[in-house]
Amino acid sequence: MQTQAYHIFAPESCRTSVVFASPHSGNDYPEWFIRRSLLNAHTIRSSEDAFVDQLFADAPCFGAPFLVANAPRALLDLNRAAEELDPALIQGVRKVGHNPRVASGLGVIPRVVANGRAIYHGKMSRAEADHRVEHYWRPYHRALTNLLAAAHNQFGEAILIDCHSMPHEAVAGAARRSGNAPEIVLGDRFGAAADVEIVDRIEAAFVRAGFTVSRNTPFAGAYVTQQYGRPHRRQHAIQVEIDRALYMDEARIEPLPEFDSFRTRLRGVIAEISEIGAAPEQDLAAE
Repeated sequence: MQTQAYHIFAPESCRTSVVFASPHSGNDYPEWFIRRSLLNAHTIRSSEDAFVDQLFADAPCFGAPFLVANAPRALLDLNRAAEELDPALIQGVRKVGHNPRVASGLGVIPRVVANGRAIYHGKMSRAEADHRVEHYWRPYHRALTNLLAAAHNQFGEAILIDCHSMPHEAVAGAARRSGNAPEIVLGDRFGAAADVEIVDRIEAAFVRAGFTVSRNTPFAGAYVTQQYGRPHRRQHAIQVEIDRALYMDEARIEPLPEFDSFRTRLRGVIAEISEIGAAPEQDLAAE
């Protein structure tokens, strides 16, 4: 049975131009995929943004739709271009130029999970790769495009919050370089994907909740922010990375005891971000 590409958690009524999306929290691992992999069912989850869908699940309560991928990142990476095919993994694909993501095994169909651990033995057919793109990648991105278009039509702008988590070791490395470990990293491709005023307000919401925030270091955003961030068209895309150590045991891939309190803390941030895209008359009504 084929995994559904995504699920949209829709609000009773859209009250904001903000759209939340989680492309890497999918955990519907088909049995055939696990059987084919060199990795066990636990290790293959190491690239997954585990529980991010739960952390942002309250978005519809504040009038914002929430798009969640069901297919796991190890099966297909929705934060890559459909054309980022890996010649080291897929038969019949020729290398064209140098793409560091593809070269490291992290193309649209990943060859490795975290820490460079190989997913497969040998190559897959081009037909299988194309099937994954057609049945998972294209439906998700059609849905995301439609949600942003609907927000733009209703509010005159769209603000995409692309929700992710990051390994603690990634921010620990940043701390060794700068002396300060961020808990939240906002990626706007150094201003190319969103207006600075919007990013300022998002950062302020996290800071008010007590988080340490950095921008674009060590993550500035990948395909999604590059593709959908069009500030000159009043369409903004901001990637949000959360340190996994704040809410989960990374080795066990299990929520920490304080997971619920962390989610409550994040709920207030989601409310403030949603308010950024609320229409003026709705702001007045809320007062």
